[in-house]
Amino acid sequence: MIVPVRYQIAGRSAAEIAASVEDGVRSGALAPGQLLPPVRALAQGLGVAPATVAAAYRSLRERGIVETAGRKGTRIRPAPPVATRIARPVVAPPGTVDLSTGEPDRCLLPALGPLLRRLATEAAEPLGYGYGPLPELVDAARRRFAADGVPVGDETAIAVTSGALDAVERLLASRLRMGDRVGIEDPCWANLIDLVAALGLQAVPIPVDDEGPTVDGLRRALAAGVSAVVVTSRAHNPTGASVSAERAARLRRVLAGAPDVLVIEDDHAAELAEVPLSTLATPGRPWAFVRSLSKPYGPDLRVAVVAGDEATIARLEGRQQLGSRWVSTLLQRLAVSLWRDDRVAATVARARAEYGRRRAALVSALAERGVPARGHTGINVWVPVEDEAGAVAALRDLGYAVAPGSLFRLHTPPGLRISIGGLDLSDVNRVADAVATAVAGPAVRATV
Repeated sequence: MIVPVRYQIAGRSAAEIAASVEDGVRSGALAPGQLLPPVRALAQGLGVAPATVAAAYRSLRERGIVETAGRKGTRIRPAPPVATRIARPVVAPPGTVDLSTGEPDRCLLPALGPLLRRLATEAAEPLGYGYGPLPELVDAARRRFAADGVPVGDETAIAVTSGALDAVERLLASRLRMGDRVGIEDPCWANLIDLVAALGLQAVPIPVDDEGPTVDGLRRALAAGVSAVVVTSRAHNPTGASVSAERAARLRRVLAGAPDVLVIEDDHAAELAEVPLSTLATPGRPWAFVRSLSKPYGPDLRVAVVAGDEATIARLEGRQQLGSRWVSTLLQRLAVSLWRDDRVAATVARARAEYGRRRAALVSALAERGVPARGHTGINVWVPVEDEAGAVAALRDLGYAVAPGSLFRLHTPPGLRISIGGLDLSDVNRVADAVATAVAGPAVRATV
């Protein structure tokens, strides 16, 4: 339970009050998830009109610093777009097994040292400003996209960004304006929820089942007037859903009735995916297909390739020119080397199989204990629960850190996200026992 804030918010105007809250976030005095005073209570304490506090909260909400959940009040977002002067708290307490991060197992990532040494011997003259996507990376991306059924004809352009979230941010910012609506999966990647809020956009939830976004959910989002939709192709975070061929065909038919809506696909699992790709990309409409190298090859690479129609990619690169301008050619050359190395491909294949074994073992072990779980693909398992906070706390006490579903959901019922990146196969039964105990409720936990 999060207690009301003790930080002294100050100010006489809406701007001053909003600035005071932002100062609290920046200093670390207002932590992510911290509950703020009700509008009338703060107004009375500051001696201002309730409308002044309401305007301050509205400004903070539009900038993605706070979120409002009706009678549950206003609180600091889990990842507000304000850098703090103190380190963020560690999610996993000392002595616990961390199954909360959503990161790949570092032991299953390919070794970069040999490739970096090879690049060092091949180093050309130092480069200056103004470089974009390397032709060899673009050519390699085209071949990989084509092999997966992504349309890469003459009217398709390819860009390179600093990871998937960088691509999604630039795509949304180049086409949408504050207040526009964007359809996102519910539940979905927590960073996407926070990004949409930080951009001042309105999130319209689209329910997800094991085959991806539901057709009725997409219809409702389009009827609500969304300007863009963001879909995870495979290894959906947090549920492990994967868009099936039949579902993709139905979703494409629905999208055909909204030809101006931008469709963004996030294929973050890429070479780690155990199922074929069923893309929504359709020539003749705005679309972008984002493939990051983070999960198969390492989060620190910060490289993603983006295919799309010429107009959409031109807008993305235009936004890029106003910021970072290009992705380091050293990283781009490393990406090409990774894709060309047979030993790296073998390492990724072993990782893909290992994640599949871990995920299947955990879902099966939970089922044996009467605990339903979702985890069709990817490196996460979603466990529906009634008492989310209680289950997270109980698991922590039992020695396991997992992520609360509140980070990933809008209207979806409570749940837990368990990442298998840090899961050892030999520990699966112990984890399943702990989860079964944690979700059983306080009365049962007291007898364990």
